[in-house]
Amino acid sequence: MTYAQIAAPAAMPVTLAEAKAHLRVTSDTEDDTIAALIAAATQYLERDTGQALINQRWRAFFDGLPADGVLELMRSPVRGIVQVTVYDADGAATVLDGGDYRVNLVARPARLRLRDAVAAAMRANGVEVDFDVGYGETGIDVPDMLKRAVLVLVAHWYEFRGVFDAADQPVSVPALYGRLTRHFRFLSL
Repeated sequence: MTYAQIAAPAAMPVTLAEAKAHLRVTSDTEDDTIAALIAAATQYLERDTGQALINQRWRAFFDGLPADGVLELMRSPVRGIVQVTVYDADGAATVLDGGDYRVNLVARPARLRLRDAVAAAMRANGVEVDFDVGYGETGIDVPDMLKRAVLVLVAHWYEFRGVFDAADQPVSVPALYGRLTRHFRFLSL
């Protein structure tokens, strides 16, 4: 399965003012650096945990249907399904009606079960699912532990930004980051 972001979030989960307060920076001379660190830390956390902090839209591409017809969406929290498209052997697309599938948004990962009569004959990317994820429109809606994890990364990378070459960044991730994010990760056996 492959994922593509098709609508980016409109904001960052942590504001520049919040990050500067956390870093105890009072001047404006490093605002661009701090803003870049916020963006990098957010991107790192979202890729590392599968969480989408601020509302955004993704497309999942599946090579076919599993035997049980259940597709797992490995981004969280899923707010809703926008569209499900299946392709036949000739590559012709069919957008499914809402009655052609059932969704469990409470499960982690969220699950989408297609009706037994639905078939996707195309082998590569035969099923596309567009879905909305995120905790809300602004950082106020993001769980505090995830916001704190972003701030921990920002502070760590800010502190060590001159010690290592820019090509070597991020140099490390502090242990506190892992403790703050562990309950938000997808478990694999």
